Amino acid sequence: MSVYAAAGALALLSSAGASAQDGKPRADQLAFRDLYKELVETDTSVATGSCTLAAEKMATRLKEAGFTDAQLLPFSVKEFPLDGGLVAILPGSDSKAKPMLLLGHLDVVNARREDWQRDPYRFIEENGYFYGRGTADMKAMVATWVDTMARFKTEGFKPRRTIKMALTCGEESGARFNGAQWLAQNKPDLIAAEFALNEGGGGRTDGKNKLVSQSMQVGEKSNRSFELQTTNPGGHSSIPIKDNAIYELSDALVKLRAYAFPVRFNDTTRAYFAKEGASRGGEMGRAMVALSKNPNDKAAEAIVSTDRGFNSMLRTTCVATMLDAGHAVNALPQRAKATVNCRIIPGEDADTTRAALAKVIGDPKVSVTLVGRLRPVAVPPPLDSRIMAPAEKLVARYFPGIALIPTMSTGATDATYLAPIGIPTYGVPGGWGDPDGNGAHGLNERREVRSVYVGRDFLYDLVKAYASQP
Repeated sequence: MSVYAAAGALALLSSAGASAQDGKPRADQLAFRDLYKELVETDTSVATGSCTLAAEKMATRLKEAGFTDAQLLPFSVKEFPLDGGLVAILPGSDSKAKPMLLLGHLDVVNARREDWQRDPYRFIEENGYFYGRGTADMKAMVATWVDTMARFKTEGFKPRRTIKMALTCGEESGARFNGAQWLAQNKPDLIAAEFALNEGGGGRTDGKNKLVSQSMQVGEKSNRSFELQTTNPGGHSSIPIKDNAIYELSDALVKLRAYAFPVRFNDTTRAYFAKEGASRGGEMGRAMVALSKNPNDKAAEAIVSTDRGFNSMLRTTCVATMLDAGHAVNALPQRAKATVNCRIIPGEDADTTRAALAKVIGDPKVSVTLVGRLRPVAVPPPLDSRIMAPAEKLVARYFPGIALIPTMSTGATDATYLAPIGIPTYGVPGGWGDPDGNGAHGLNERREVRSVYVGRDFLYDLVKAYASQP
């Protein structure tokens, strides 16, 4: 365990009740804070920002640490010059050892100053949190990857396996350009690796400064959207009829709201509910364990489904997100449309989900059409002991009494683009978030200061452990 790990462990207000960090941040933490601040204050939103600029700044940091031009490989396409990224390579000492990849997206969700309490593109430390767009999703991890690579270089660490880092753009707004997808399709040899580490894992607090879990993301849902549409000849609103496109669409959406897809476990989610339930205890914990043993236990399912996060892990979910109907205030609607976003459990796909929606709606007048960008269907990586064991060991050291639990993300990441080229991708533990999501994709995004600093030290040790594997 490094000296940073020891300091990090003391910095955490853990489930065992350890005291918070005393005194000022260490000198190395302040240097890291400056890097993190630079990233957050570099606007990388699709509306007003530039990932290319952020990638250039990170390349400058790595060059100052000793990386050569040959080890720093910026990339972009002429059609989207602001959506560039960076691949950095730290060569390993064993040519037979397969490389590892650190993956991170530079782009962030758009943020409007008038909606926020603080300027979203200023880095503000307040009340034990860092505020700013991207502080949680995912510039803390990107800063950690860059910082880890720089520390390895300046410290003279010689990894056994080559460490690659890919900083990309478009994870949040990939309808325009996605850097991970572009690398996978155009430069697969450049990022080829035995495995990749990514966002999606991490810890969770109870919302009251107590860490309750640490997770490794092992798989995720697929993201697909469907358009429900009804049409009608319409007419004058002064002579209404019951055959109304808006009413027909509304009836379909009411049926969708009432429908729950069946419970479907995989190796990751079954292990998650069994271990998390045993650790949690109480009525919810007992129900989680029971459901992991018998997915047909309706009483257990009813209890577990009251938690929106657990419910989403259990099954495919589909929810109406957008509406568009009518053409004039004094006319009967000729058309009504709704966008329904589905997060699809591994083992199901767009075809099975569309068929389920059509069956639930049960009205041939309502068309159900697949729309939007199509990521590859998510393929869960294996529960590999060579991945889990080093992380479990470090979790035990940093967070005594907290178990590492495999989990499936209910969102979607760029891991979906790596699986087709043979790179299983895992969302790593380390830092933690609050149950409310810390404003990621929403207003006043934030990350707890201790989470950032301890997570940085944890991931430094974790990457070093993987890089040293025989």
